[in-house]
Amino acid sequence: MNLHEYQGKTLLKKYGVSVPASVVVFSPEEAYEAAKKLQKQTGTDKWAVKAQIHAGGRGKGGGVKIAKSLEEVLEYADQIIGMQLITPQTSAEGKLVRKILIEQNVFYPGKSEPQEFYMSILLNRVTSRNMIMYSPRGGMDIEKVAEETPDEIFTEEIDPKVGIMPFQARRVAFNLGLSGNAFKDMVKFVMSLYKAYVGIDASLFEINPVIKAADDRVFAADSKVVIDDNSLYRHLDITEFRDFYEEDPIEVEASRYNLSYIKLSGNVGCMVNGAGLAMATMDIIKLSGGDPANFLDVGGAADSKRVETNLQPDISPAFNRFSGNRMVNAQ
Repeated sequence: MNLHEYQGKTLLKKYGVSVPASVVVFSPEEAYEAAKKLQKQTGTDKWAVKAQIHAGGRGKGGGVKIAKSLEEVLEYADQIIGMQLITPQTSAEGKLVRKILIEQNVFYPGKSEPQEFYMSILLNRVTSRNMIMYSPRGGMDIEKVAEETPDEIFTEEIDPKVGIMPFQARRVAFNLGLSGNAFKDMVKFVMSLYKAYVGIDASLFEINPVIKAADDRVFAADSKVVIDDNSLYRHLDITEFRDFYEEDPIEVEASRYNLSYIKLSGNVGCMVNGAGLAMATMDIIKLSGGDPANFLDVGGAADSKRVETNLQPDISPAFNRFSGNRMVNAQ
């Protein structure tokens, strides 16, 4: 389950991860009042106005603005709320922005220059260990960094028997070129971040950028958090974060029937008994020059009623969306 930036930061904060002060709002008027509140609370004279959608690259599409006055907060909020935000990670139609985050400025003046880092935590499926991936070149596409300067991508694998050790967090801070108070704060940040990752049963954390502010404090200036769906029964509070507006309506409808359905871009509809067979069926379609329109596992013990539900147009539109398309029913 994907979370919004503000939801991810709410969870991170509970585990001691430093995040900028912020308020989520739904109208320009609320944005103006939130900015005044943050100014009084933190003394900030600039604010980040951020669209809240389930997609990266928001800044490239005009969904992130830096306001230098309360009037600009109002102006940018009016521009962003209600827009169809198109980013490299959305469809051509984009996503409707229903809410925004008003956040304190973390690029405030101080004794040193602010720095941006990249950091993520994910499972290394080759070694079956969680892995921290990080780089001193944050604030940009990590794929581009990996392609152009792979020596600036670092990894730290965590032994599941003992969890993250302090020396590993210190190695992260060292490789990021930090010293003094910034070094100490980054060590604390990394330890807390990993604790949060394990504590909420996440499958992905991506913080880009992690900010070392001018006073050497370290913040998660952004957050992409993905929760393992299989663990949600242990986190009923997190299930309340689910935003159905951000999900494909067909997938939402399928979830009502406990169906494993994922929409794809092809034109060969698939309805299969068993996830393993479903994956094999999709492989066969690709090897034969076709493109699966969906993943749909009806379950190994599916009865006639469940199969009928899967075939209904509102559940499996891949079967009738294209004229003359094919359907694969593997069983």
